[in-house]
Amino acid sequence: MRKAFTLHTCKTCQRIFDDLDPEANGCDIVNIKEQGIGAIDLDAMKAHAGSYEALFSRRAMKYRSMGLADKKLSENDYRTLILGEYTFLKRPVFLFEDDVTAGSRKSEVERARELLR
Repeated sequence: MRKAFTLHTCKTCQRIFDDLDPEANGCDIVNIKEQGIGAIDLDAMKAHAGSYEALFSRRAMKYRSMGLADKKLSENDYRTLILGEYTFLKRPVFLFEDDVTAGSRKSEVERARELLR
């Protein structure tokens, strides 16, 4: 299994996808806005990342507008929020059989590059 989760309108995702070309490297591309994030995929991401919090984006505009910055969130809260609103998933996410990368930090992109080989 190789999946790449992205938001097609995200300029950062577009830049990373242009660089890594995940489709040519055998990834199924999932547009999280159109297709959503399935619970099975999210749980698989968590199994490799160690927590739902590691997959959660605090950059999402709704994070502050929903007052989440002022709340103590549990792992179940993170899971529920990501499943309910695609913008809460760090992106892009590259999900492999035995690993996951999440976000656009240089170290994550380089790890994704290695895993795509």
